[in-house]
Amino acid sequence: MAIPLCVQCGTRQNPCHCKIVGPTLGVVAFLITAVVEWPLGAALYCFRRQKARRLLHHPNRVVYPRVASAIPF
Repeated sequence: MAIPLCVQCGTRQNPCHCKIVGPTLGVVAFLITAVVEWPLGAALYCFRRQKARRLLHHPNRVVYPRVASAIPF
């Protein structure tokens, strides 16, 4: 069984110019927050659309970039 990895090449954050751990953990954090926030955002969309849109975009705009850039490997 293969372990899924995310690879980001061309970065200047480490000497090898490739990141594996940060983007992989970023995807895991993205999936965990999406499982929680997307159903809540869908239910909230009926009442407060702007708030729901921010909630639906939160994993992609905030969680993934912060986790992926926090780990330079």
